[in-house]
Amino acid sequence: MFSHLFATMNELLDELIKRNPNGVLQGQDEEQFAVLKAMSDKIMDEWLSFEEKIALFKDKMQDSDAEKTNNITMPLTAVLTDKPPVPAALQAELEQLLSKGQGYFKLYMFPEAADAFNEVMQRSPDCNLARLFLAMTYMHMQEWYEAQRHFQLIVALADHPKWQALGLNALGCIQAIRQNLDQAEIYFQKAYDADPSFEETLSNLHACKTRDGQLSLYFGSAKLSCL
Repeated sequence: MFSHLFATMNELLDELIKRNPNGVLQGQDEEQFAVLKAMSDKIMDEWLSFEEKIALFKDKMQDSDAEKTNNITMPLTAVLTDKPPVPAALQAELEQLLSKGQGYFKLYMFPEAADAFNEVMQRSPDCNLARLFLAMTYMHMQEWYEAQRHFQLIVALADHPKWQALGLNALGCIQAIRQNLDQAEIYFQKAYDADPSFEETLSNLHACKTRDGQLSLYFGSAKLSCL
């Protein structure tokens, strides 16, 4: 399941080494290396934690089939959609594609991430997590129409306050980019109402209200500038 992710990480690291044989990184190369290192550290931490849990669980295992059934984890796709769980084979493919897309997204390889998330959406249109990542990917690619289309669906369908706030904040940014600042302000206010802890919204709302010179807005790791 993770072989494609490690293959991509190794390929990117090899390219970084070729471009920077002296080990001095700058700009995007330095940022990409930091992402790779963070991913590596996270994987190691999660793996060690997983191994520890397995060891503890082995000590408590019983032969009862009922006991084993109680410890089965809910399928990922069952959490992502209100529809009945998909067949196991398709579920495994969807999880692999989601993992692949998220790996590309974290490495700022947005076209590749979009391909993976689009494939998930084609096979499972009700997978809101794939739609959310696809919408965020389009934002980073500055494909505003597609980003708006998916975020509108997220806002309409998602129940999670943070997803609502993220979607409304993104829609506000898109309106600001199109110079519709009054509409952008409305979206940012709605995003704040949905989840007051979503910090980007307050910053963007303040920027819209002041409108002093160049308008700088925030969406995730991206900073969007509007004249």
